[in-house]
Amino acid sequence: MTLILSLLAVVLVLATILPLSVRRDWWIRALDFPRLQIAIAACVWLLLWLTLAADNSLWLSLLALCVLAVLAYQAYWIAPNTEMHRQEVERYDSLIDGNCPTLRMISSNVLMHNRNSGPLLSLIRQHQPDIVITLESDQWWQDELDGVQDYPHRIACPLDNLYGMHVYSRLPLSNTAIDFLVEDDKPSMRATVEVAPGTTVQLHVVHPAPPAPGENDESTERDVELLMLARAISNRNQRLIVAGDLNDVAWSATTRLFRQISGLLDLRIGRGLYNTFSADHWYARWPLDHFFVSQHFKVVDIQRLRNIGSDHFPLLVELAITDGQQQNSAVENEEVDRERLDSIMNTRVARNAQTPLS
Repeated sequence: MTLILSLLAVVLVLATILPLSVRRDWWIRALDFPRLQIAIAACVWLLLWLTLAADNSLWLSLLALCVLAVLAYQAYWIAPNTEMHRQEVERYDSLIDGNCPTLRMISSNVLMHNRNSGPLLSLIRQHQPDIVITLESDQWWQDELDGVQDYPHRIACPLDNLYGMHVYSRLPLSNTAIDFLVEDDKPSMRATVEVAPGTTVQLHVVHPAPPAPGENDESTERDVELLMLARAISNRNQRLIVAGDLNDVAWSATTRLFRQISGLLDLRIGRGLYNTFSADHWYARWPLDHFFVSQHFKVVDIQRLRNIGSDHFPLLVELAITDGQQQNSAVENEEVDRERLDSIMNTRVARNAQTPLS
């Protein structure tokens, strides 16, 4: 038992320490994801130590302190995504905020090889969103979604490489653009949405490639795309929404840099994890699909919707445009990790990347 507990403790400690590195190898950055799973494993380890250990040796006691530190550290990162933390984006209250225009959106990574559009179309009919965002949507999905009524305004980029992207809107869109910020086959989209006469919102949709075998050996391309976007939209007194499958979790170092630089707020903070991936495995789920907003919004509703046959659950949000001042972002006053930022941006892909988001 001592040997088993020792090996498990070493794995837990390494899985916690390695992500602190600025290295972008896929197998290191993948450890950013399972913080909840590591925390649960640490709890199980401590329970085993208390109940099954044959002795109270100094070695196991020292390991127990290490595992307790692992649990505390992982809980520190998870806690903001629970109801124990204050909400970063406040809840809309019409009695306090008055009658404000609202914007309801669904973002769904449909899984390109999923050939059953019925569940998603049913959700669209049920929730009647103003905007539908689809990711991994190819020409087949475009043909299916083209039949949806009352969405006359559209941006389409059907691709058969798992990175197609579509925006369907009831509301007028202007200044629409499809950008390829870092990789020639990985699009992003942007548009100005006219929510009401004289009230517009700048929408950005992203889906960078994950650090994973068969995709990218490092997280560089994903990280550069997110930080390029953050720089492009920072210091703007605009109503901004960034949506999409970031292939990154809210508590990773890169997403924190994105939020620090862009100044955007995370709807999940103070509300819950709303894990959207993987729909196939309950024991391995993470929040990969996101909505980040500027301080002009409050939350009417946020829901993880039912499975549509994809490996991602769709995410629904409804926002009220209050144009009021929110509380500061949870990361706004943190010192930017300049070493990590420079390590990401001072790369060949960053130097050669196009910068059309001016």
